[in-house]
Amino acid sequence: MKKQILVIIAFAFGSLISKAQTVKLETILNEIQQFNPTLKMYDADIRSSDEKAKGARNWEAPTAGTGLWMTPYNPKYWKQGDNGAFGIGQYQISGEQMFPNKKRLDAEENYLKAISSSDKERKNASQNLLVAAAKKNYYEWMIIKKKLSILDQDEKLLNFMIQSAEIRYKNGLGKINAYYKAKAALGNILNMRLVFDNEIKQRRIMLNTLMNRDKMQDFDIDTGYTIKNYSTSTFDSTTFINARSEIKAIEKDIQINYLQQNAEKAKLNPEFGLRYEHMFGFGGLPMQYSLLGTVKIPMAKWSSKTTKANVESLKWKVEALNQQKQMIVNESTGMAYGMQNDIELKKKQIKLFDENIIPALRKNFQTMQLGYEQNTEELFTLLDAWETLNMTQLEYLQQLQDLLMMQVELERILEIK
Repeated sequence: MKKQILVIIAFAFGSLISKAQTVKLETILNEIQQFNPTLKMYDADIRSSDEKAKGARNWEAPTAGTGLWMTPYNPKYWKQGDNGAFGIGQYQISGEQMFPNKKRLDAEENYLKAISSSDKERKNASQNLLVAAAKKNYYEWMIIKKKLSILDQDEKLLNFMIQSAEIRYKNGLGKINAYYKAKAALGNILNMRLVFDNEIKQRRIMLNTLMNRDKMQDFDIDTGYTIKNYSTSTFDSTTFINARSEIKAIEKDIQINYLQQNAEKAKLNPEFGLRYEHMFGFGGLPMQYSLLGTVKIPMAKWSSKTTKANVESLKWKVEALNQQKQMIVNESTGMAYGMQNDIELKKKQIKLFDENIIPALRKNFQTMQLGYEQNTEELFTLLDAWETLNMTQLEYLQQLQDLLMMQVELERILEIK
């Protein structure tokens, strides 16, 4: 008896373990945000830019030198002469340091610190695409589950028809002509189940990939969904400039280009330096030194061509970015209004399916089923009524899937997570 109880407990525990965990869409989106490699790549790029910015106020390295200076090749002249004359030649040590222009350092620091701001917005744009991909796979999986529920009902109805037809045929109360059509329909149902099961596996693999998990990790999803109302929404340039990370990234690039222009212009400012040399004389020659101030003159015509060309190039780059921004706003506005219109049309179609078409076909099938049970209708007629209802129910779910895909696309355009 104890052994049997242990077996039952072990079986129950195993069933609990083997049951796939049900995961909500919010959980999937959170895991994508935390673990997706694309977003981690952007984090690393942002950190790289921030670390590079720490060296913005760098000075040029000092230079040092040592060696003989104005020294004869013949060493005999190095010594003091018998008449007291000094030797010829000196040993020199020197050092030089250039002092960077403060305006140039400030401009370069502002430019380098701003670079990562563009990457942050691009990370958000990539996250928006990943969220849209996750929603699409999630909703497709949800619709497939609903289709499988219909197939479960269909299988029971077809088995009932087949068994009923067999009994009636044996008792001489019915014809066999529609029997094989029902058997074939049952085979089609089983085939569709195989296809749907495979599609669920594909969606699971895709979602596991987005979450950076084991691709074959088993889990299930919830079948709840919300149809949102965007019928009253208006879309203008401000809507997208405030919402789209892609456009914000372009705006950041424009700001960065202006800062880069300032950094290039600051290179035309003069920079000063100091050079010190100390000489130890040979043969009693007194120690000497030199102290020189130096200046770089980058604004000279022959030395400023590259800098001026870079500034002009960056001006045109800003123009290109402004046009790119306008292009995205224009395209997004058109896509949003087009999607809004399609969503409203699809809602009306689904309402017709839900309130008129499917209820009428269901009543038709129920009437045929009642007539069949009372021997006033043939199996062929019942099978035809079922087939029409079944295909319409599957079409309704396909329409619902199309609506959810449109909603996901509109939320991607508006960057609504």
